[in-house]
Amino acid sequence: MTRVCKVGVQLPEVERFLPWPEYLDLARRVEASGYDSVWVGDHLLYDLPNGVTRGPYEAWTTLAAIAAVTERVELGPLVASTSFHSPAMLAKQAATVDAISQGRLIVGLGAGWNRREYDAFGFPYDRRVSRFAEALAIIVPLLRTGRTTFHGEFYDVEDCVLDPRPVREGGPPIMLGSTGPRMLGIGLAVVDSWNVWWSQYDNSVERFAEEKSKVDAVMPNGRHVEATAAVLVTLPGAKGRLMGDAYDAKVRTVTPDHLCDHVQGLSQAGATHVQLVLDPITAESIDVVAESLADLQG
Repeated sequence: MTRVCKVGVQLPEVERFLPWPEYLDLARRVEASGYDSVWVGDHLLYDLPNGVTRGPYEAWTTLAAIAAVTERVELGPLVASTSFHSPAMLAKQAATVDAISQGRLIVGLGAGWNRREYDAFGFPYDRRVSRFAEALAIIVPLLRTGRTTFHGEFYDVEDCVLDPRPVREGGPPIMLGSTGPRMLGIGLAVVDSWNVWWSQYDNSVERFAEEKSKVDAVMPNGRHVEATAAVLVTLPGAKGRLMGDAYDAKVRTVTPDHLCDHVQGLSQAGATHVQLVLDPITAESIDVVAESLADLQG
């Protein structure tokens, strides 16, 4: 489908437990319903308000499986924490998923934030942005040229070769999952797009436009980096989006009834791709929202 901008769906994280066959069925349904992309979070566990600790499926193995059972949709992590793998290994995983998908991967990257999972799985939480900067300095050349040497404070690689190379010419596009000043300073010189999560711009077109203006103001000369945004969509039966031990802050309510206008507004403000976070995230929600997006087709 041709739309004012690409539209994808994020699959469930910890809203409820999904048996693996049902999880893959949702990914297939996203593709069959005409969306442009499917996304998975990269988290390890959350402590939920009811006292339960729950974790999603691991992101990169999940993406590999989705790549194998879909044919058209783009796919990616929203977004992968560079803290959970050595940078060269993360590039290797990404290149493999790109090959399985035959060039449909978007590599969303961030520095991570949920200390609970860092401590639980034994990853260092301190200086995450500094670690991210070094990780990106390794991941980008590996994905784009297939080879790099890097010696830093946190990571060292010597004549690392990425083989097989990614299927997509020049490597899969890289998306920066942050609009923080330091992260923008690190990423805008090399990434292909940036993303803002719905709670960080109040789920509103006006605040997204403000975020984009802020990013544009620090854009390196001569660079074009696409803007993307996650959108929370509230449907009947919604219970709120769980993010660790609390609900996210109250934001602008977007329902299927005015989703077309909302996405159109984001596109006019400069968004080229949106990722829908459906509440609740069910097969029925995927279908209902797909129908509501019919007017966006060109």
